[in-house]
Amino acid sequence: MAIKDRSISPWGFIGVGAMVAVLFPYGASGLVAPPWAVASLLVAWLAMFVVTCLWFMPHPKRTLVMPIVAAVVWYSTITAGAVFLDWTA
Repeated sequence: MAIKDRSISPWGFIGVGAMVAVLFPYGASGLVAPPWAVASLLVAWLAMFVVTCLWFMPHPKRTLVMPIVAAVVWYSTITAGAVFLDWTA
């Protein structure tokens, strides 16, 4: 019975850690955005976090892309809300 090499890449940990770091601006959006928008943003972040966790073992380098996508989604949503829906602090 052979033991498979199941080494864990550090890239998965970095990607998941970065996703947790991106959660802060999502949570702080309540200072600018209405509650329905913050709830929608948090649901979107949760979906992206689940995908990141699913990629942790099979595709650890892909986890590095998701925090960037999450930051772009947050920034574009808050900016669009400020421009088109008059969200202000």
